[in-house]
Amino acid sequence: MLRDLSKRFTLWEFGLIIIVGSDLPENLPKYSLNMPNRTVFFVSDGTGITAETFGHAILNQFEVDFRRVRLPFTDTVDKAHQAVRQINQASALEGKKSLVFTTLANEEVMEVISQGCHGMLMDMFDTFVHPLEQELGIRSNHRIGRFSDASKSKQYQSRIDAINFSLDHDDGQSHRDLESSDVILVGVSRSGKTPTSLYLAMQYGLKASNYPLIPEDFERQDLPPALKPHHKKLFGLTIQPERLSEIRNERRPNSKYASLQNCRHEVREAEAMMRRSGIKWLSTTTKSIEEIATTILQELRIEHSAY
Repeated sequence: MLRDLSKRFTLWEFGLIIIVGSDLPENLPKYSLNMPNRTVFFVSDGTGITAETFGHAILNQFEVDFRRVRLPFTDTVDKAHQAVRQINQASALEGKKSLVFTTLANEEVMEVISQGCHGMLMDMFDTFVHPLEQELGIRSNHRIGRFSDASKSKQYQSRIDAINFSLDHDDGQSHRDLESSDVILVGVSRSGKTPTSLYLAMQYGLKASNYPLIPEDFERQDLPPALKPHHKKLFGLTIQPERLSEIRNERRPNSKYASLQNCRHEVREAEAMMRRSGIKWLSTTTKSIEEIATTILQELRIEHSAY
């Protein structure tokens, strides 16, 4: 329905319709005084992930609620003109300049954006790439996206292999080729091992396995036998029992598995085992995946590729 309406009205007109409360289908969003009052655009001739990641890092320094719009694959002059119209309409509707983060390798496309855009333009290529060209004395390849042809990129294939490896070695489901792991995460169930493993694989191309510590291990007061030959690759994750109980109750409400008493017991035993075994570990309770992954790379001194 929104797409149909956008064909009949400009963004300015559409905004006025919503503001004055004209009769529209009930499922359409209504503007309110508490909604974001400035739009941020991430414009790229690739996926837009780089522009969005960089933009988010900058915008998070400000206590402002922005409306965020990604415009990926803006790789032709015609698409650039469409992006300019959308940016300028948002600026007119809101009465403020839209913020525009760009990663555009195509100079013709960038020219259309820079000359026609009424927003505040932040071009990552102009800010970083051009000064580097001058310092290095060479011209960049102006490649669109991180991989010009993913099917021919060894880096990309390595990353896919790492993701498949991490999926195959999730939750201790396979001991095969465990020695090929770059890192093996250990910890109680639901302490953050799986998302961290996948992040390490996707972001850094690392083969990350993860292995749960279970009641049988606590009874033996020893690490699972399959892990002992790979002690240098082990890294432990723990979590506050209260938070662990909340997470487990979402999965198995009112079970012994999720009870606070059981969570306290498992966390206490797991941390004691890590200390006895000399395994480096951290608490995931208040940390983001990015912080956890960075700490693991730093503590284990793992060499990784840049993707």
